[in-house]
Amino acid sequence: MFESLSQKLQNITAKMRGKARVSDSDIKEMMREIRMALLEADVNYGVVKEFVADMTEKCKGADVMESFTPGQQIVKIVRDSLTELLGGEDGEDKLKVSSTGFNTIILYGLQGAGKTTTAAKLAKLLKENGKKPMVVSVDVHRPAAAQQLKVLSDSVGVDCYIDPEEKDAVKIARDGEGKARYMLCNYLIIDTAGRTVADEELMEELRDIADAVNPTEKLLVVDAMIGQEAVNVAQLFEQNIGMDGFIMTKLDGDARGGAALSIRKLTNKPIKYICTGEKVDAIERFYPQRMADRILGMGDVVSLIEKAQQNIDEEEARKAMERMMSSSFTLDDLYSQFEQMKKMGSLKDLVGMVPGAAGKVNEDDLDDKIVDRQMAIITSMTKKERRAPQILNASRRKRIAAGAGVQVSDVNKLISQYEQTAKLMKQFSNGKGGFKMPKGFARQAAKMGLKGNMGGMGGLGNMGGMSGMGQGFPQGLGSLSAPKEDYDDYSAGAPTGRRDRKKKRKGRR
Repeated sequence: MFESLSQKLQNITAKMRGKARVSDSDIKEMMREIRMALLEADVNYGVVKEFVADMTEKCKGADVMESFTPGQQIVKIVRDSLTELLGGEDGEDKLKVSSTGFNTIILYGLQGAGKTTTAAKLAKLLKENGKKPMVVSVDVHRPAAAQQLKVLSDSVGVDCYIDPEEKDAVKIARDGEGKARYMLCNYLIIDTAGRTVADEELMEELRDIADAVNPTEKLLVVDAMIGQEAVNVAQLFEQNIGMDGFIMTKLDGDARGGAALSIRKLTNKPIKYICTGEKVDAIERFYPQRMADRILGMGDVVSLIEKAQQNIDEEEARKAMERMMSSSFTLDDLYSQFEQMKKMGSLKDLVGMVPGAAGKVNEDDLDDKIVDRQMAIITSMTKKERRAPQILNASRRKRIAAGAGVQVSDVNKLISQYEQTAKLMKQFSNGKGGFKMPKGFARQAAKMGLKGNMGGMGGLGNMGGMSGMGQGFPQGLGSLSAPKEDYDDYSAGAPTGRRDRKKKRKGRR
């Protein structure tokens, strides 16, 4: 999602970024291109018109025209305006909390929007945040929905209440609430029935359920793939039942983004969560500013760090980094890093969170199947081969390629990548499980008063998993390699200067 819009907006802002002077014609041309990009993304026409008019007025202000960097100021205005459109800098609305300590969340939506899966995802997220949720299905029109919710809830270790024999949705809701209170749960998530069309019969049933359980939150699950129709659905539910916010689903598809960019403005209700895949952990809170940064290619480092904290075993990552620094990094460690990286999500999503990476990386190199292929190659090796790759001769590599279903050249690329990474880490190792810092970095750190062994930064081992992101990664870092005298052992104290190195060379002569 947002892929096409993101690329267009990045191209537009890139033209302005380096401009030392900005004329009215430059602003007019930029606004025309932004208008076309938003309309092609299926954003509501009224929203686009107001958005462009507001930005035009800001770009012609004195803060831009009198600035030393007007191009940069305009890029900031675009970013701030997009953030405001998505909900504002402080628009990451949290779930409401009942004063009684027991919270009920009702999920509404049309059939096929993903309510049942979203209920399990939300329950898992709440559980990970220290809550005790229970899910209940009141869909009496589609019996398979209750069984689906039961299977999903069991997979994430969350209590579930269903009653396939009962045909009264209101009674199931009441019974589910009673069971949740008895089990001392503090969150009850109700998965309601859906229709292909929101008719009056459905609305009446949903109103009765809401009256029976007095929900803390009423959230509409919206399919991002249906474009502006999502706004019409949202307005219909708001008029008949009343909404507190939205959960956008299927954001991993090829939706153009019009729903997400229009729905907040037209309904004045916040997007609270977004779902970016079918897996039960593919849900996250919605942050307008972070999303605006992703769309404009500015990355989202905070979300990247949060993903790493949630999905990466910090102790295992620390041990892997120590092995890398002590020159004992094996293919088993590389396999472990691939596993942890896969837990964080698709490569495209991860690269999109890295500032400046969007648009500069070939998408063909970000196919998740590449990582699967690398892992298959490693699992086709024996334990001895994984721990001592230097014994991999031609016949062994041919056998490994046949076992993994790849070409021998693929095996050679993986081994080459591993060797380059190990060599690079050896250059940065200080022999004590810490980093040997480049001269410039060490000098700057010394100025800042930072002392001690870089081994204390073992937590940075979390990024070790990124070494598997295609063979271009080690090669790109290879440019950091410098003569040995240009590196300082940071753990030894202040860096040596140019004079000291000259004296050493003179002494050797």
